[in-house]
Amino acid sequence: MPDSREIPIFGKLKPYSMKKIFFLMAFPAMLSIVISCKSGKTKDQGVDPLVSHIDSTVKAGDDFFLFANGKWFKANPIPRSEQANGLWQLIQDTINAQVRNICESSAAIKDPSKGSNKQKIGDFFYTGMDSVKLNSRGLSDLKEDLARIDAIRDVKGIVKEAVYIHSVAGSPLFRFYVVQDDRISSKYAIFIGQGGLSLPDRSFYFDKDPRAVMIRGKFTEHLTNMYRVMGYSEAGAKLAGEHTMKLETALAKASRKREDTRDPLKNYNKITLPKLKATMPNFDWDLFTQSAGLKNVDTVIVGQPEFLAAENGYLKSIPLDDWKNYLKFQVIRSLSRYLDDRTFLESFSFYSTVLRGVKEPKPRWKRVVEQTDQSLGELIGQVYVNEYLPKGTKEKLQEIGKAIITVYAERIKNLDWMSPVTKEKALKKLGTVIIKVGYPDKWKDMSSLQVDRSSYVKNAMNANKWEFAYNISKFGKPVDRSEWGMEPQTYNAYYNPSNNEIVIPGCNIIVPGYERILADDALLYSIIGGSTFGHEITHGFDDQGCKYNEFGNLHNWWTKDDSAKFFTRTKLIVKQFNQYIAVDSLHINGELTQGENIADLAGVIMGYEAFKKTAQFKNNELIAGLSPDQRYFLGYGLAWMINTRPEAIANQVRSDEHSPAKFRVIGPLSDIPEFYSTFNVKQGDAMWRPDSLRVKIW
Repeated sequence: MPDSREIPIFGKLKPYSMKKIFFLMAFPAMLSIVISCKSGKTKDQGVDPLVSHIDSTVKAGDDFFLFANGKWFKANPIPRSEQANGLWQLIQDTINAQVRNICESSAAIKDPSKGSNKQKIGDFFYTGMDSVKLNSRGLSDLKEDLARIDAIRDVKGIVKEAVYIHSVAGSPLFRFYVVQDDRISSKYAIFIGQGGLSLPDRSFYFDKDPRAVMIRGKFTEHLTNMYRVMGYSEAGAKLAGEHTMKLETALAKASRKREDTRDPLKNYNKITLPKLKATMPNFDWDLFTQSAGLKNVDTVIVGQPEFLAAENGYLKSIPLDDWKNYLKFQVIRSLSRYLDDRTFLESFSFYSTVLRGVKEPKPRWKRVVEQTDQSLGELIGQVYVNEYLPKGTKEKLQEIGKAIITVYAERIKNLDWMSPVTKEKALKKLGTVIIKVGYPDKWKDMSSLQVDRSSYVKNAMNANKWEFAYNISKFGKPVDRSEWGMEPQTYNAYYNPSNNEIVIPGCNIIVPGYERILADDALLYSIIGGSTFGHEITHGFDDQGCKYNEFGNLHNWWTKDDSAKFFTRTKLIVKQFNQYIAVDSLHINGELTQGENIADLAGVIMGYEAFKKTAQFKNNELIAGLSPDQRYFLGYGLAWMINTRPEAIANQVRSDEHSPAKFRVIGPLSDIPEFYSTFNVKQGDAMWRPDSLRVKIW
């Protein structure tokens, strides 16, 4: 259920689509479901989840999201330690419990083999759970790092420190990483783009609605408090906080709006290293690249050249002390989860409570499990596959993926708006989509990563260093197209346009409510087929993906007329979502979210068309009193059964390419005729749209 949080690489973002992880349920065994159509129950399963979640006080045609899920929401309020509750939380809690077992059993091993996966997992987890030691040390483990920043005397010092922070913590000044060249997908390139902000998006620095104004005020307070934690005087902390806010506001002003970063052509500017130096003469790029471990750099890809030009001026116009304070905050902010309670709670109070409405922290074990998984996910994944992933997972996922590819080809062949020449190229691209499911066939070599029981934050920094070095080491080497950007225990998925591939980790097979059995095809084809495979494949044909060819290169394979017809249709979905109010007076940004909305619409259609080929649909098989069509659309509603705090929704609308969960249900379903007939949606119902306004793309 793709939600596209782009893949974070040591604080940077790779341009892949992903589903967002909201975190809690149980794992299905690979068995067949035996059903009884009495009283909405399935044999040996109790009340059917789809039936039990329906809120009959809501009309399906008015708000299908609440109709399908409302009863569950009423019975399961959002926990104080979470920003949301729902299907993803249920699944994530199951995964967390399994990873916790891996962590605790690894930590309990006496004299583990040094350098083994379980030694590293166990030691990382152990240091995170030792709260007494963490609180006694405070920021002492970062004393040398902060002192080094204090010792900076010129811009060269800023350059060297920026490289170091990129390697161990966050992304100060800009985004920077090695990634496939968008025009030559067989080669790796250095990418540099706008970044360096501590709020989720540039809009937070300028929007004038009451919530945005409040957040800016709270952020300045948070900055002041963090400088107090670092040992600044009361007056010094306040001044440092105000100046850091001004510095970041300047960076935000130079940044493009998020929707303007969506066009891969406009955000691809390949220049020589001498030209980069000319763009930022105040920044020593030779020193930066050499310190990062990069050799023989001739060209780089710059996402937003005007940002770097503006930042070049700031390096001289903004006082050196302000840059030093900014760099200190970047270090502490990025590593606060691995530090003492005082530092952690101050960061939590702003980033979780103010921005997302979360009332209290998660239990320490859950935080440390998630942090261990984030830092050592590749190592945990190897244990997870052997001990928890059901046999047959890959095969079932491949079956569904192939079914979606088949119906996608049929849909393309029957399009009435696309010419034969473009159809041929679209089918060629579709036919070359690589499907990776379950888990990788080979694992990354993390033998050089050092983990012990001396320091939690140092373990985290070492893991970040390893990730940074791994990324840098790709430069100049052939592209490894077998590489995975996720672990098998990550409930997420992505499409990588440069490889023309979709990646579906094994845990996506989980369907809560079907703990001992495999769910029926209506659910599997709506949740896994539609909102996962169908969604991700469509990213190869959305407003961004359509600009890449079958080899993963930016290349226009459309006729001029077909391209015009396509973007005429995408404008309709932009207009549709612009009309939705998510929270307060905040409208969804249809331009920003259009790629995900296109993928949602096509995904649910492709899942439905593939489901129609199953025996369950052909036999009109009733399960728990529900027809195949009813189960399919209710299953799609279940896929987005996520109840989110209003603060988190507001944050998402300003900074995320994905519409909130409710609108990922009512938006695409409002465009599908079969949904109207299945639930008797009529004119006058809130979700009803005249046929002329229903979006039809793929």
